[in-house]
Amino acid sequence: MAEPFSFELVSPERLLFSEQVLAVVVPGTEGEFTVLKNMAPFMSTIKPGVITVTPVSGTSQRYFIRGGFADVSPTGLTILAEQAVPVESLDPNLIATEIKNAEEDLADATDDEAKSAAAQKIAQLKEAQAALAH
Repeated sequence: MAEPFSFELVSPERLLFSEQVLAVVVPGTEGEFTVLKNMAPFMSTIKPGVITVTPVSGTSQRYFIRGGFADVSPTGLTILAEQAVPVESLDPNLIATEIKNAEEDLADATDDEAKSAAAQKIAQLKEAQAALAH
């Protein structure tokens, strides 16, 4: 059985989660990875997606994040997210509206920078939409 370790999920607005957990599944930019106690230290960038946290209580919790960094250390795991929200608080209608608006922004973009920013926003919103489907 997995041993507990310390996990913190931090967004610019607030500390979303801080307690002992058994495992955390993270959507790294190089691929999804699971953090357990006593893993070798490393840092990774995170792509937009869902973090699945298994607290000691055993009831998994899911958070949608829009990128950030994961720091695995001897003391545990810290995730610094650009934005993070519990999956159950995502509004599917709002996400669909935001996708439509971002697609309009992409169609109206006149330079590569604006096109890239709009395409990235669409990809992130579609990740959030996919998180709701699971």
